[in-house]
Amino acid sequence: MLHGIPACDSAINPRSFRPVRMNPAIFLDRDGVLIENRDDYVRSWADVVMYPAALQALAEFSSLPHRFVLITNQSVIGRGMVPLEIIERINQRLGAAIRAAGGRLDGVYMCPHAPEEGCACRKPLPGLILEAAEEMELDLASSVLIGDALTDLQAAQAAGVGRAVLVQTGRGAQQLKLPEAHQIASDGIYADLAAALRDLFGQA
Repeated sequence: MLHGIPACDSAINPRSFRPVRMNPAIFLDRDGVLIENRDDYVRSWADVVMYPAALQALAEFSSLPHRFVLITNQSVIGRGMVPLEIIERINQRLGAAIRAAGGRLDGVYMCPHAPEEGCACRKPLPGLILEAAEEMELDLASSVLIGDALTDLQAAQAAGVGRAVLVQTGRGAQQLKLPEAHQIASDGIYADLAAALRDLFGQA
């Protein structure tokens, strides 16, 4: 034994060690991609209006090897407007609705902080994506993010996600009017989630 490290056991067969298989992911923003944005925020389940085409598309592509991961900023919590438990319940009910329609959500990662709190998880920073990648063993280079804001795409680029595309639902159409939009959204611009999935992965 050397410095507390046991001597190599020659009986160990190196072929018994298998590398961890990394899974690609489809990262999805919530408001503006799966459900309609609200100027006064989604504060209860009664405020949730799902995009029917998004639900259908998630069902169509549920057999993909990718993990479907929700990545969402919810500053209503940090601003003291809605308790954490209410937003968690909304996300849980959204996941249940997606499953009932034949789709799936494999992970939900949420930033509850207000912008002035200076956290590392609020998009455009990559904290949520990196946390998901570590916990779910995700291959970021083979993954894609679909969002309706440039901050979604910036977070994906900062995290090393292979491709990040913008949908024109939610804030997307307005975001395209920003001077930097077409440079940041160079990986693709689509009408909605269904159009993005069908172009990226072919007809299901």
